[in-house]
Amino acid sequence: MKQYVQSSNYETSQLDDEWIVLNTDHFTVTRLNEVGGFCWTLLQKPHSTRSLIESIRQEYATDGQQVHIEEIEGFLTELIQCGLVQYGN
Repeated sequence: MKQYVQSSNYETSQLDDEWIVLNTDHFTVTRLNEVGGFCWTLLQKPHSTRSLIESIRQEYATDGQQVHIEEIEGFLTELIQCGLVQYGN
């Protein structure tokens, strides 16, 4: 099972329900919504797609929204393309 982890310790800031991740190696800024920021904090340690989904469900259980594996995989793919996340052990 694939696991994902932050590539490095980048500069991050949380403003209300939005996260800003500064990649100083590539001089890029990535904005994450509240759920994306929550996932970002979890990815300080390796997580699988399924473990991220379970953590989201537990954290946001009162919202009543479904979490789809395709959405999380797409999110992780975007973070990999931005150089923010890599495959972990």
